[in-house]
Amino acid sequence: MSTDWKRYLDNLALGTNKTYPLINPHTREAITDIPECTNNQMEDAISKSNEAFQKMKKLTSEERSTILDNAARLIAAQKEAFARTIVLESGKPIRFAKGEVDRTVETLKFASTEARKLEGESIRLDAAPGGAGRDAYTIFQPIGVVGAITPFNFPLNLVAHKVGPALAVGNTIIVKPAEKTPLSSIMLAQVMDQAGLPKDAIQVITGDGPRLGKILIDHPDVAKITFTGSPDVGKFIKSQAGLKKVTLELGNNSALYIDNSVKDKLKDVAQKVVVGGFSYNGQVCISTQRVYVHEDISEEFLQHLKVATETLVYGDPNKDTTDLSGMIDEKSQQRVLDWIEEALNEGARLITGGEVIGNGVKPTILTNVPSDSKVSCQEVFGPVVVVNTVSNAEAALAKMNDSQYGLNAGVFTYTLPQAFKFAHQLEVGQVLINDLPTLRFDHMPYGGLKSSGYGYEGIKYAIREMVNMKFISINYQF
Repeated sequence: MSTDWKRYLDNLALGTNKTYPLINPHTREAITDIPECTNNQMEDAISKSNEAFQKMKKLTSEERSTILDNAARLIAAQKEAFARTIVLESGKPIRFAKGEVDRTVETLKFASTEARKLEGESIRLDAAPGGAGRDAYTIFQPIGVVGAITPFNFPLNLVAHKVGPALAVGNTIIVKPAEKTPLSSIMLAQVMDQAGLPKDAIQVITGDGPRLGKILIDHPDVAKITFTGSPDVGKFIKSQAGLKKVTLELGNNSALYIDNSVKDKLKDVAQKVVVGGFSYNGQVCISTQRVYVHEDISEEFLQHLKVATETLVYGDPNKDTTDLSGMIDEKSQQRVLDWIEEALNEGARLITGGEVIGNGVKPTILTNVPSDSKVSCQEVFGPVVVVNTVSNAEAALAKMNDSQYGLNAGVFTYTLPQAFKFAHQLEVGQVLINDLPTLRFDHMPYGGLKSSGYGYEGIKYAIREMVNMKFISINYQF
């Protein structure tokens, strides 16, 4: 079987006479025209999704699990087509795009497994006075229609992280993908149909995010909003969602501390930071952005990092040898360049990069960066790594926590008490010891503190945010 996003777009186009051009980020050439779906189309999708829910909630756990497993196998069989589509619409280099497809397969496999495992618990009511003679337990039930609003940077796997859990427990889902990357989510929806999912249990509606997203937020038949994007939009969604369930995965400026106890591993750590800071041009929610290095090893680390960074290859994202390509759009490219210039004017020192290369930005390392420079205190979402020196681990911990964000953080240390101190005192949702903050496995819990989010993803944990718990008691002595 094959996917055909053109056919899906043609069907959407029947409901609207407006389109917008989809642009290849690397070449800045038009790919195709995307339907600007109307409000009526979104409302109709919600109605269809609500009807499909009546079928979804009747499926057994085994049936839902099998559908998700079928979808995983179909995507694996079409890995090349999915990867090329990711490259086309997002500009992600092909080897990273293939990695995203592999992760999507794993994400759906995890969802398939968890579909069979969602269990309640028995409760001893006789632990309370008057509670004797009763058997009691809890069950979990699907909530209904889920509205998913997704970003451009992982146009397949971040969609799967919302679709998989929703379908695993018997919900239906409407995906409003990023305007810049709708094709991958359409292909995912088509595979779900091929895998045996009831009609309209997943739908993709393209077009303006704020307008169409507002309909999902306001509509009484939408039970939950799951959103990945900027903190400002996330806060707006939470303020408008009323009693709907909400999961928000928002911004971050991931911090890393490198202790002098790992001085013999600096070259290896530098290679890891290059991957964590510059993969997909740093357009990653948990990109390694702020690096704090013990003063005893800072110059040596910077030299290793500079050498490794300058070996990265900018070029055609369809080539296996390419590390970097064009950023998602010209506006993002210019913003990153402006922030770099601002940091330099504020006293930062440029180690390498800081220039335009094609439709991208050369991988940039800055040091001596003031903590209130945008490249440090905000989310760059570009190929920029800030490396500052600290006198000790306590200073690093304070600087790492001095942020409005709190998603992931990493620490490289061979000192066990120090590792535990960071693990307990870092104000983030995930702490990675002797790993980069850019690490994510698709079944681990994933959620942020502060302005980084609300609620949790990671298949098992996302599922718990997409069900209602019901308590049942049976008085067998009546």
